[in-house]
Amino acid sequence: MTTHLRSNGVIGLVAAVVGGCWLGCSDTPSVPADAAGAAVETVDGDSGGCWLGCSDTPSVPADAVGAEVQTVGGDIDAVDDSPTTDSQDETDGGAEADGASGPDGGATAMPLPKFVGNIDTRGSIRSDFATYWNQYTPENSGKWGLVQPTSQASFNWTRLDASYQYCNQHGIVFKQHNFIWGSQQPSWTANLTSDDGPAAVQTWMKEFCARYPNTRIIDVVNEPPPHTTPAYMDAIGGAGSTGWDWIINAFIWARQACPSAQLVLNDYNNIESSDDAQHIIDIVNVLKQAGAPIEAVGCQAHGTLGVSSSTLEANIDKIGGATGLPVYITEYDLDTADDAQQASVMRDQFTMFWNNSNIKGITLWGYIVGNTWVQNSGLVQSDGTMRPAMSWLMQFLGR
Repeated sequence: MTTHLRSNGVIGLVAAVVGGCWLGCSDTPSVPADAAGAAVETVDGDSGGCWLGCSDTPSVPADAVGAEVQTVGGDIDAVDDSPTTDSQDETDGGAEADGASGPDGGATAMPLPKFVGNIDTRGSIRSDFATYWNQYTPENSGKWGLVQPTSQASFNWTRLDASYQYCNQHGIVFKQHNFIWGSQQPSWTANLTSDDGPAAVQTWMKEFCARYPNTRIIDVVNEPPPHTTPAYMDAIGGAGSTGWDWIINAFIWARQACPSAQLVLNDYNNIESSDDAQHIIDIVNVLKQAGAPIEAVGCQAHGTLGVSSSTLEANIDKIGGATGLPVYITEYDLDTADDAQQASVMRDQFTMFWNNSNIKGITLWGYIVGNTWVQNSGLVQSDGTMRPAMSWLMQFLGR
């Protein structure tokens, strides 16, 4: 099978070669005429975008539409996203289609274009998801308490399997939300001790990433104290000498389990409030000094409706500048029934998000009216009719 890749109007990407396959992206709609004898498939080709070619040689066409070219890996003949049948029981699409084989069988991560994503709708991905979004976050099904609610001996992967398969089939970036949080955790974790806590957390992480090796981004810890505190915090290192030893351990374990994913510390109110921005900066810099592999900061952005774009941008720049890390807007929504207000704020804030160089991706938190976490944040009626904010957003993105 051919691996499908989406660009959604993002231009100037790097072309890559994996054995006899190569991916090229540019801002022109043409595809190289001399494709080294390869079968070529265009993606978003009518307005520029990406193309994937595979042949029995590892060469790259010389006239690659002006795209910069980089070779990644070498000895395979093709890239295949057909279902795997190995002993790990990975779900469909689990092949390492994004790059060369990495540690523990994971894929070597390729740089991500700036994306605009969303979540499932009450646990399921709608058939229209790929029309609007090129990144996916599970709203609840990726939380530990949903996967292992009552027993360490069993895992419920049903919903994650379906969403992961959909993302691989449609070239959508798959993100995990989340590994550790102070809410929606398995009931049995309250009884963990320093003897069994580390093993329980590491098993959860390893099982997840073995099953979903193409996971590109992970919220390793969500809403650190004082916002929420896991009942098993002391069992995995507690405050320790740094004040945040348990978070340091979590990132180290996540990297061991998931060598190809970008690891994120996610929190709320940190672009709405300068004090909360400083708090996450302080945690991140402790983690970095301790050698924890933190690679990005997540900012939920649920409470931005009444906050000026200038305030939001000042805090985004503060976080990016003080940590040296990229920023993701991870759970953006605008809770208002007033169509004109929602559209006006969306235009103002989203344009700033998109143009801010610190921000590498934006995830909205639901889009179907009546099926979102907050009551009035929906953007599309169940029949497909768009609210004005959504109409503007799709026009802005060229989707």
